[in-house]
Amino acid sequence: MYFCIMEQQEVEFRDLGVMEYGEAWNYQEELLSKNLKVKAAKISGESIINDEDAETSHYLLFVEHPPVYTLGKSGKMDHVLINEDQRKAKGIDFFHTNRGGDITFHGTGQIVGYPIFDLEKFYTDIGRYLRDLEEVIIRTLNEYSIVAGRSPGETGVWIDAGKKGFERKICAMGVRCSRWVTMHGFALNVNTDLSYFNYIIPCVIQNKKVTTIKDELGKEADINEVKLKLLKNFENVFNIKIGSTVKTL
Repeated sequence: MYFCIMEQQEVEFRDLGVMEYGEAWNYQEELLSKNLKVKAAKISGESIINDEDAETSHYLLFVEHPPVYTLGKSGKMDHVLINEDQRKAKGIDFFHTNRGGDITFHGTGQIVGYPIFDLEKFYTDIGRYLRDLEEVIIRTLNEYSIVAGRSPGETGVWIDAGKKGFERKICAMGVRCSRWVTMHGFALNVNTDLSYFNYIIPCVIQNKKVTTIKDELGKEADINEVKLKLLKNFENVFNIKIGSTVKTL
């Protein structure tokens, strides 16, 4: 029996700090487009002048967004429970996005992770990719003695998913993939102000709650410590090497 041993991939990590959602989205699109151009050139047989542009690159972005609701491709506007004037009065931005999923909230105290990975260098399986993203989060939460897992038929990471009336979502996910290059990703509630979720039906989870690491621990979590644990678990789950230089734009 023969096994294909996948070459360990190198991933460039960039911590964007606090950045407006639209700016981060444009930055993701820029990195995605760069990879798609490399793929298109290979398919067409076009010569690539710079060696550094001869291969696709992997990136992992961490960011916190000012308050914003984002609506995925399968989302419905009636899952937003306040009107536009009320939303603006509360200082909450809004975007229709090209990711999968429904409505969700991003805000400070939440780690949003955007992997721009060329899955052709890993595996061409979106379902597996989502389960691996979930596994990164599950392992990270386990390091805080928070037992988390999956909920059948629902993407993301949950606590007490099998206990009716006690289900709590701690991490939402929604991705887009173009020619097997990913973008968008996950939103892990660390010290997030959950009151913003009162004005939406997040990811169509009526009668279920959202939670944070802070609420589960009963104390505020060190968000930079959580980031380091996430990076380590990304390396272990995806068999990647994170670049040693953390770049902030």
